[in-house]
Amino acid sequence: MILRSLFTYAAIALFAALDSVNATAADQPNFVVIFCDDLGYGDLSTFGHPTIKTPHIDKMAAEGQKWTNFYVAACVCTPSRAGLLTGRYPIRNGMCSDKRRVLFPDSARGLPTSEITIAKALKGAGYETAAVGKWHLGHLPEFLPTSHGFDSYFGIPYSNDMNRIERKVSQQQLAEDENFKAYDVPLLRDTEEVERPADQRTITKRYTEEAVQKIEEFGDKPFFIYLAHSLPHIPLFRGPDFKDTSTAGIYGDVIEEIDWSVGQVREALEKNGVAENTLVVFTSDNGPWLSFNTHGGSAGLLREGKGSTWEGGMREPTVMYWPGKLKTGIVHDMGATLDLLPTFAKLAGATLPDDRVYDGHDLSPVLFGTGKSPRENLFYYHGATLFAVRKGQHKAHFKTKISYVRGAKLEEHDPPLLYHLGHDPREKFDIAEGNDAVIADLKKAAEAHKATIKPVETQLDERLPPAK
Repeated sequence: MILRSLFTYAAIALFAALDSVNATAADQPNFVVIFCDDLGYGDLSTFGHPTIKTPHIDKMAAEGQKWTNFYVAACVCTPSRAGLLTGRYPIRNGMCSDKRRVLFPDSARGLPTSEITIAKALKGAGYETAAVGKWHLGHLPEFLPTSHGFDSYFGIPYSNDMNRIERKVSQQQLAEDENFKAYDVPLLRDTEEVERPADQRTITKRYTEEAVQKIEEFGDKPFFIYLAHSLPHIPLFRGPDFKDTSTAGIYGDVIEEIDWSVGQVREALEKNGVAENTLVVFTSDNGPWLSFNTHGGSAGLLREGKGSTWEGGMREPTVMYWPGKLKTGIVHDMGATLDLLPTFAKLAGATLPDDRVYDGHDLSPVLFGTGKSPRENLFYYHGATLFAVRKGQHKAHFKTKISYVRGAKLEEHDPPLLYHLGHDPREKFDIAEGNDAVIADLKKAAEAHKATIKPVETQLDERLPPAK
C-alpha cells in the first residue's frame, strides 16, 4: 500500500510538471480553506442570524460570493472531511460506516495513503502546504496530515469532546465552567504531542496565529492552508477577549471569535501582499448539533441538523473570497466541498491521475461568471447508506433519520418523500403524490450513481487493542 502510494505521488508530480510548463509561481493562486466544525446554516449574520455578529465574514461575503446551495459530502465529521480533501464520496474509500460514524481515539485506521488529497495534488504542482486545527482522518502517524501531502501540522487530531474524563457533569456545564481538563485531547506539532490536555480556551487563537505565521513564512511561494477549527463543536471554549461579549451567549462568543480569526487571516494576506492572489473558502463540515440546545447552533430555516440528511445536516453557510477576481454576489447554483479538489487543481495547473472516480466538478465558471455550476446532482449518505438524492431543484428521501442523537429511529419511504427545494427549502411539504415522473428520474440518478460504487473495506470500524 505504501509503495503504491509513493508511485501515485510521483505520478502526480510528473503530470503536474508536464501540464504546467508555462505556469509560474506568480500565475498560481494560493488557497485557504477555513473549515468550521458543526456550524449551522443560520449561525452567521450574513446568513440571517439576528444576534451573532460576524462582520469579517459578512464583509468577505459582500466583496466575494455567498453560496446558498453549498453542500458537504456527509452529515458528520470524519466522512465529510474525507470528502473535502479527496473530492470523492467517502463510500469510495471506506471513510464511512454504518457502525461507527466517525473515527475515535481507539480507531486503528484512517484515510488510506493511496488517496489523493488537495495537499498532495498541489504539492505536485510546487505548492507549500500546511494543515492547522482539527484533522479527524486518523490520529496514528501514518494517517496524519504529514502523510497526506501537508508539509506541517498543528492541531487536535480528532474531535475536541473525545477522551472525556469528567462524566458526572454535562458538556454544557463543562463549557460554562471552562473546564478544558475534562477532555484528555492532545495537541500535535506534526506527529509529536506538545500539550495534553490541550487548553481549548486558547485553541482558536493559537490556530489563527499558526495560520498567520504560515502566510508570512510562505512569502511569494504558492501555498495551500487548511485551517480547520475545532469549534463550535461542543464543548464550547472561547478566549478571554471574547468571554461574555456576544448577545447570543457562549455559543455566540465562540462564533464571534471564529469571525475574528477570519479577519486575522484576511489581514495577514493583505499585509503580505498576497490577498489578490488568494482564494479563500469559508464553510463547515456539517450542520449544528441540535441536541445541545443553545450550545449547538441553528440551521436557520433548514430542517434538522448534524447527523441527518435533511438540508440542515448537509447544506452549509459558505463564502468564497478572492478580491478582484470573483464575480461578486449571491450564488444560487449548487456546489459542494467535493468540488474544491478539481477546482483548485484546475486553477493551479495540477493534473489529477485518472485511475479513480472523482465526484467533484470544477467550479471556475461560477467563480469567474463565465457559466453555470456543472453540479447537477448531490447524493446524501448516512454512514455507508444512500438516504437521499437531489437533482436540480428536486430532492427525494428514500430513508430518513433525525439528528445525531442516540435512539433515533430509521424511517424508510416508499414512495420516497419528495420536495422542491426552490419552493420549499424547509422540506416541509411532501409533493410525491402526482409526481411519479420526477421520482422515477431521481431513482434513475440514484441507481446510476450506485452502479459506479465498488465495494471497499471500511476504515472506521477496526479498533486498536486495549492498552495493557
